[in-house]
Amino acid sequence: MSIYNKPYLTFEQQLDLLKSRGLEIPSDSYALKYLSRLGYYRLSGYWYPFRKLSSTLLTLSERREDEFVVGAQFCDAVELYVFDKKLRLIILDAIERIEVAIRVDIAYVLGKKDPFAHINPALLHGSFTKVVDPKTGVTRFHDWLIKQEYLLYRSKEDFVQHYQKKYGLPLPIWVVIELWDFGMLSVFYQGMTIKDKKIIADKYKIPNWQIMQSWLRCLNYVRNTAAHHSRLWNRKLVIRPKLDKLGEMPGFDHLVGNVDMITRVYAALCVLIHFMDNVYLNSSWKKRLKNLIDQFPQKTTVNIHNMGFPKNWYHQKLWSI
Repeated sequence: MSIYNKPYLTFEQQLDLLKSRGLEIPSDSYALKYLSRLGYYRLSGYWYPFRKLSSTLLTLSERREDEFVVGAQFCDAVELYVFDKKLRLIILDAIERIEVAIRVDIAYVLGKKDPFAHINPALLHGSFTKVVDPKTGVTRFHDWLIKQEYLLYRSKEDFVQHYQKKYGLPLPIWVVIELWDFGMLSVFYQGMTIKDKKIIADKYKIPNWQIMQSWLRCLNYVRNTAAHHSRLWNRKLVIRPKLDKLGEMPGFDHLVGNVDMITRVYAALCVLIHFMDNVYLNSSWKKRLKNLIDQFPQKTTVNIHNMGFPKNWYHQKLWSI
């Protein structure tokens, strides 16, 4: 039984509450427009950094009070929201391109062995096809196949209908892979043989297939966060990219051992840059990303370091154009 007991508030009452807590609102009509379009709860994640910090002696930790710091304005939260939206869009743009490229790679490498390699356990790693998960009672391969069957069942794509009608099932890997989302792609890469994973990792100049495996898992988490319109700019990454030893990938040396960078979106952006540099050599994506970061609405209480950016990020080799 829920113990939630906060009252329902109209947009005007929400505005009055924010004013009573010290948030400066120069224009009521401006604030009401965004409260009615975006919602109090969504925006609260963006004005959270502008709330006062207090320390408690009992826990020796800091907590946010309801009151805002002096000078905090409603538009500060809106500007942060707009930046975050642009960040999500530019990230999704890169991930889409990377996803499509890796689909081609997997289909090309495995299709050479068998048009139906994706459902042939003999061509995949034993830990994927033979090891039973004690929680589910099935292998990861079995669970993955069920998800693929569901995608086929609900698909309305013309090419799926055409292939089923003309050739029947199963569909060859270079056809069915077009239905996989990034999550299925990431899981399947984990299930490939080490030799095949290394072939693809080498193409992207990633010296260790385990690194690429973790990068795909990280990007899938970031993609899901962005696709569901969730706050991303200062989020702590639940799934973080692994890094190689110093000197193995020089562009990433400045991240090695730095928790503040690895646990924030900065690390994911570095991964995206590496992929994009090796997928689309003449792309303007990195330049557009740098221009966006330059537009970050820095305030006294928020800056790009909250995203994991180091002070000298602009001069890092990975970010050079």
